[in-house]
Amino acid sequence: MGSWNPEEYLKFKLERTRPAEELLNRVQLTKVGHAVDLGCGPGNSTEILRRRWPRAKILGVDRSEAMIAKARDSFPREAWVVADLAYFQPPWLCDLVFANAALHWLKDHHLLIPSWMQKVRPGGALAFQIPSSEIPLVRKAIEAVSRESRWSDRMEIARNSLTLHPAPFYYQLLAPVASHLDIWETRYHHPMTNHQAILDWMGSTGMRPYLDALSDSRDQQQFLDEVLKRVQADYPIQPDGTVVFPFQRLFVVAYRC
Repeated sequence: MGSWNPEEYLKFKLERTRPAEELLNRVQLTKVGHAVDLGCGPGNSTEILRRRWPRAKILGVDRSEAMIAKARDSFPREAWVVADLAYFQPPWLCDLVFANAALHWLKDHHLLIPSWMQKVRPGGALAFQIPSSEIPLVRKAIEAVSRESRWSDRMEIARNSLTLHPAPFYYQLLAPVASHLDIWETRYHHPMTNHQAILDWMGSTGMRPYLDALSDSRDQQQFLDEVLKRVQADYPIQPDGTVVFPFQRLFVVAYRC
């Protein structure tokens, strides 16, 4: 998969950071000595961990060198490491393992979640947030275009790039090892300036695998144009010109026995 672009990602910094803040607000830990932020991106989620626990040892981890470079530039006093989250092992037993919008880029959740939980000390917490398994209209539009004859043979990997399970899946994994589980979903309604803004949002995250599958820039633009036509049909323009973009997320906080 191609490189992440921190600047494109941060165009929607407030919208992307708000779920991390709401996830953290539900973590009922009064003291955290060691924490790890898995999939920290450009550091916006690590920043909120630092604000809550100013004296904790916090490590931000991401597989993207570009994201870590941005995080180091923005927050030079923090500790950052480039690593594949599928194999990364925290250097300590953690009071908090935190993962904001990262888990869905990884496979084998039935193995990964228990391995992350094993790195949480008794009484500590694993907290993560991912898009809901309920498929939004924009993702349906992207997949529909990807299945057109012109693109389909190049899009198989892209169509399988995300792993999203419903809440009961994570409950079943975590209930045997958790003293308490807090699971909920929130549907956000993001006001967008136009339909192109929805593509900009997806282009820096969920649409990246589809664009990466197309090496020619003209093909990439054609693919985007075709998705935009469907998005324009699916999302009505409000009387003030705004386009409302619903996006649902799943949150889980599990406290280790």
